[in-house]
Amino acid sequence: MASCYGYVRVSTREQNEDRQLIALREKNVPQGNIFMDKQSGKDFDRPQYQRMLRKLKKDDLLYLKSIDRLGRSYEEILEQWRFLTKEEGVDIVVLDMPLLDTRRGKDLMGTFLSDIVLQILSFVAENERSNIRQRQAEGIAAAKARGVQFGRPSKRLPDSFPESCRQWKSGEITCTEAAKACGMALSTFRYQAKLYEKTKFL
Repeated sequence: MASCYGYVRVSTREQNEDRQLIALREKNVPQGNIFMDKQSGKDFDRPQYQRMLRKLKKDDLLYLKSIDRLGRSYEEILEQWRFLTKEEGVDIVVLDMPLLDTRRGKDLMGTFLSDIVLQILSFVAENERSNIRQRQAEGIAAAKARGVQFGRPSKRLPDSFPESCRQWKSGEITCTEAAKACGMALSTFRYQAKLYEKTKFL
C-alpha cells in the first residue's frame, strides 16, 4: 500500500522549519513520515534524506514545500528528481509550484511540461543563490573600501609586553616567564612576539 512522506530542509540550525512543517501537516502527512535535515543542500549526503530514501517505494508520494528544499545544485536536483520518479517510481508534489505534481499529466505531454518547469525552477533557484553570493561579496568589498573592519577586534597588548619581549629576546628571562608577566598564554605570547618583531626593532 502506498504511503505519504514529507521532506523538510533548513540550511542552518538557526533557521525556522515551521513554515514547511505546517504545509506538510495540512496535507495530512503522518508525523512519523516527515524527515528533516538541518544542513546545507550542497549535496544529498544528508542523514534524514538518506533514511527517507530507504523507506520510499514505488507509488509512494513525497511532498516538498519548494524545489530548493530538495537541493541547491541545478544538476543534482534534476538527477535526484529523475532517480525518484523514473527509477524508484515515486510521485513528487512541490507545494509552492502546482505544476510540479507528477500525479497529473502522466502522458507524454504532461511529463514534458513537468520536466521543463522543473528545469526552469532549478536553474532560477541556483542562479538566485549565485546572485546572493555575488551581492554579499560586493557588499563586503565595498565595506572594506570604506574602512569597515571584519572579525573580532584585536586585543591591546599589555604595557609590559615590549619590555618582557626584550628581556626574553636578550635571554634575561624565559619565554614562559615573559608570557606570565604579560598575563598571556605561551602560544599567544610567541605569536604576538613574532608580529611585534615585524613592526618594532627590539
